[in-house]
Amino acid sequence: MTSPSYTIQPGQVTLKEWENLWRYGKIVDIDPAAKPRIDQAARLVADAAAGDTPVYGINTGFGKLASVRIDIDEVKILQRNLILSHCAGVGQALDLPATRLMMMLKINSLARGASGVRWDTIMMLQKMLATDIIPVIPEQGSVGASGDLAPLAHMTAALIGEGEVYYKGQRIASSEALQKAALEPLTLAPKEGLALINGTQFSTAMAMIGLWQTRHLIMTAIVSGALTTDAIMGSTSPTLPGIHELRGLNGQIRVARESRRILAGSTIRESHRDDDERVQDPYCIRCQPQVLGAAVDILDAAAATLAIESNAVTDNPIVLVDEGLIVSGGNFHAEPVAFAADQIALAIAETGAISQRRIALMVDPNLSFNLPPFLSPKPGLNSGFMIAEVTSAALMSENRHLANPCSTDSTPTSANQEDHVSMAAHAALRLQRMTINLTHIIAVELLAAAQGVDFRRPLETSPILEAVLTIIRQHIPALEDDRYMAKDINIMAQLLHDRELVETAGTQGFFDA
Repeated sequence: MTSPSYTIQPGQVTLKEWENLWRYGKIVDIDPAAKPRIDQAARLVADAAAGDTPVYGINTGFGKLASVRIDIDEVKILQRNLILSHCAGVGQALDLPATRLMMMLKINSLARGASGVRWDTIMMLQKMLATDIIPVIPEQGSVGASGDLAPLAHMTAALIGEGEVYYKGQRIASSEALQKAALEPLTLAPKEGLALINGTQFSTAMAMIGLWQTRHLIMTAIVSGALTTDAIMGSTSPTLPGIHELRGLNGQIRVARESRRILAGSTIRESHRDDDERVQDPYCIRCQPQVLGAAVDILDAAAATLAIESNAVTDNPIVLVDEGLIVSGGNFHAEPVAFAADQIALAIAETGAISQRRIALMVDPNLSFNLPPFLSPKPGLNSGFMIAEVTSAALMSENRHLANPCSTDSTPTSANQEDHVSMAAHAALRLQRMTINLTHIIAVELLAAAQGVDFRRPLETSPILEAVLTIIRQHIPALEDDRYMAKDINIMAQLLHDRELVETAGTQGFFDA
């Protein structure tokens, strides 16, 4: 059984289309109109390989060995050796949806007709996706310049019958999977190995996934922050539109508007509107639009970069078909992706930091405005949310460390030929761990805020938040006596992952506006 396919125009795929392809397990078909340009570029490469003029990576060695000339009868051996030598990745295997996305990004890039690969080579990648042959790709080994060499080499090895793949969910040798699917291993033509392993597709795929996951968590954090605001009987005045329009930052304006919508109709808020004991709430309540809005703005900036990069030609050398030239450049350098991933990491860390402060606010009887210590009906005998808050602090601290920039951590490689690298691969890869941490921080906040609102009964929060609370209580009862807290946190985290709470709150279209 094959996955549903989606026809793309090379170089014109939107981030939303990529997200749907990743999320729903679809695969790509290339518009056949792209074939003539692909064929023309491949002919230019074939002519160069047969010629006397040295052209990097076509009839020369690679990197520091670029001065070594390769005879025409050894060019195919050169490409195969390139792939095998670069299969030096280590670590856990990349998950299957991320690997599929990486393969689709490579197909899209090659199909622009500037890489010099044959149509049949691109179709081999497409056939592997269609027959559910997914390469086993170790997560570690790329420094994000000369492209994601090791991960892409492991991908390419599967095309030539080397390495391992997942075939219909089973991990087996690539040669065996190709045989089962009635596919012949590919023999690489001049430059094809280089075109397949040069590029930013691993880093870009992981950064895009990090972006989508973070966007979802930002939407969830707006909901959890609103619920906490009612739990501590906070003021909604800081969300008034006039405040944010005077500053003019788009993300801030949008977050404030969303918070107002979610909290509209809260009887908890109305109960203390005229007799607030405090002049101002703490920053973690009052400055939610400013902090989350700043995160929204840098996510939008990262998205703009990744939308372009996902459609880019990022191998080397590049075939300029209209000029009839094959030229060396540096599009494989993933600095833009590294910067985007670092921005996403900052958004994750700060979203978690302010959420954690709201949890701390709710459990502290000196700050929580008449909520019981640690949100327990029987404090002392019970510890309530005491250690759940500690867990959130541990996760927040870890994310702060992980948010340190990767893009500034260059190191020379390949005998100083590749003397400045982007580190985009682990900049993007670390987003997975950070989003898992943030999911659990927000899960703890939602549990604590739900408990806090329960203490305000018979007053009710807003209709939207009452609907959110109904879903939470369908899965997790209010905390009376202490129980195995990790189970509650994990159930709540799964609810966040399933997107039900965001859809109930109506925030799922926040980043589409």
